Amino acid sequence: MFPAFAPWLLLILSWLNAFLLAYFLTPPVKRLAERLGAIDYPGEARRVHDRPRPRLGGLTIFLGFTLTVLLFAQRDPRITGILLGAVIVAAMGALDDLVSLNPWLKLIEQIVAALIAVRCGVVFRVLSDPAALSEGGIIPIGALSVPLTVLWIVACTNAVNLMDGLDGLAVGISLVSALTMLVASTLVSEPAVSLLLAALTGACLGFLPYNMNPAQIFMGDVGSQLLGYLLGTVSILGLFKLHAAATFFVPLLAMALPLTDTAFAFFRRILHGQSPFHADRGHLHHRLLALGLNQRQAVALMVGASAALGILAIVLAGNSPALRLGCLLFAPVVLAAAWFYGFARRPDRMEDNMKNER
Repeated sequence: MFPAFAPWLLLILSWLNAFLLAYFLTPPVKRLAERLGAIDYPGEARRVHDRPRPRLGGLTIFLGFTLTVLLFAQRDPRITGILLGAVIVAAMGALDDLVSLNPWLKLIEQIVAALIAVRCGVVFRVLSDPAALSEGGIIPIGALSVPLTVLWIVACTNAVNLMDGLDGLAVGISLVSALTMLVASTLVSEPAVSLLLAALTGACLGFLPYNMNPAQIFMGDVGSQLLGYLLGTVSILGLFKLHAAATFFVPLLAMALPLTDTAFAFFRRILHGQSPFHADRGHLHHRLLALGLNQRQAVALMVGASAALGILAIVLAGNSPALRLGCLLFAPVVLAAAWFYGFARRPDRMEDNMKNER
């Protein structure tokens, strides 16, 4: 930790450090995955890539985030709890990328990681009252605080994990979600939360160039579960109980797309008499591919929709007319970038050969 630095400089340094670590560590992690045999082979019905690709790419996000937090963050039991849980999630995710673990075992691991974070103080005991009907504008949740916290963390963990089906999709949506919560946390002066989110956005952005279509490496469970866990835990540190009632909606809107897709997937499988962990091709990105979109187009639509929800969250959380105007002016730029990535660029040779490749 460098206490002499101004808060804004600390955020920039945290972001830059995480970005550089993730970016430069990805090539050696790719070679390590190939050496260990952590390869994602095509063949399952739900998979849409046509060539073997190395996994374990999420290790670079884990290293970029954790090393940055250890270097720049203040010593806080809650941050320690998040990091300990992240180690468990990343370790089990890496093991799953190597030997394919039982889904119920992974669920137990996620609950254990969530409980460790809760034990260290990452728990919401009150919620902002969106309707402002309760006294003081907050809703105490008492004995439900621990189970609801664990449910939220596990839901976020699985939401990002199940969203990881196309090149750049899970890391792109996680980047948008983390950036949304980063802006919201800076608006209400939550420096500890902001630093964690700056490190997370930097790590995601450092890995993204290697994961964009056509991906050189997949993040694997070690990355997708880790991102969901971090988004779930970091949001609890402040955004569910911040000063304005509207900030209650920030994490919900930031994570709306993956959470909604996961909820529909679980209910769909249960209604069909299947295990909720049964893999299928019913996810939103699979449906977009079935409509005739290619990978870039599907990712552009989903990340663009997530960005639109994120901008809406910031507009609701902010109390400045200038901020709201800036968000509204920035929205077309974001949507134009998504359109350019998915629809305006000329497909590369790999997409010509396999339109719906992973």
